[in-house]
Amino acid sequence: MIHIIAKNLVKESQIETFKVLTKELILKSKEEEGCIAYDLYEDMNNPTILTFIEMWSDEEAIEKHNQSDHFNKIVPKLGKLIKDKEVSLYKKVPINLKTN
Repeated sequence: MIHIIAKNLVKESQIETFKVLTKELILKSKEEEGCIAYDLYEDMNNPTILTFIEMWSDEEAIEKHNQSDHFNKIVPKLGKLIKDKEVSLYKKVPINLKTN
């Protein structure tokens, strides 16, 4: 499983527009094969920071998502509403939690 954290610093005057545009992206992404979770979160201390937290089954699912029509239609529009972004992909580190 792969987690994607896509943190966006949104222009203050564009916060509501950003949220409205994300609705279609989130709904259609959640229907994709391999999508486990796809949601938008607002920073509790700074409402201009809106972060997508996504969970995907594997890299192939992410690649298909990045090539999807809805992704390529909406993400460029979102890009015009932000000041900065940071996207990170994470995989779980296997740690044995059993004690002897």
